[in-house]
Amino acid sequence: MRIISGIHKGRQLQAPAKLPVRPTTDRAKEALFNWLQHRYDWRALQALDLFTGTGNISYELGSRGCLRITAVDQHAGCCRYVKATAELLQLPIDVVQADVFAYLKRAVAADLVFADPPYDHPALKTLPDLILQQQLVRPEGVLVLEHPAHIQFEQHPQLLEIRTYGQSVFSIFEPILSP
Repeated sequence: MRIISGIHKGRQLQAPAKLPVRPTTDRAKEALFNWLQHRYDWRALQALDLFTGTGNISYELGSRGCLRITAVDQHAGCCRYVKATAELLQLPIDVVQADVFAYLKRAVAADLVFADPPYDHPALKTLPDLILQQQLVRPEGVLVLEHPAHIQFEQHPQLLEIRTYGQSVFSIFEPILSP
């Protein structure tokens, strides 16, 4: 995995092979971040990286100057790796080892929520509603959900857009703003 931009641009990271992860590809990550960079000032952004796995998205956010990142994963090995890498790179990543669905009940709202659950997770289809109904996305923020192509969200009322990069599909949701 490679950090694409920011203070650690071009840095290669090698996660332990034994971690149960499916990292977002560099190509998909680069395309997503090209879209995001036109929307946000990284230095004012607070992010929540759910199912962080190797921390791939968190490192990219931190390298670009993101103010604060909370990376959540249930797997102890993933959390140890992300914490050690964040310390090595001196990135503002708080690592939380927890079941994401339990964590959502106590999570604090963020400008950007990124979720990359296992593609076979039984609750993947309900994740956008859980996050959006709990108002975990700030008013000008977005939820980016990475998922397989066979899962569709086209009819979701809060869907902003869908971006497909190879096998990676990002459904991007926005909160409903109160009048």
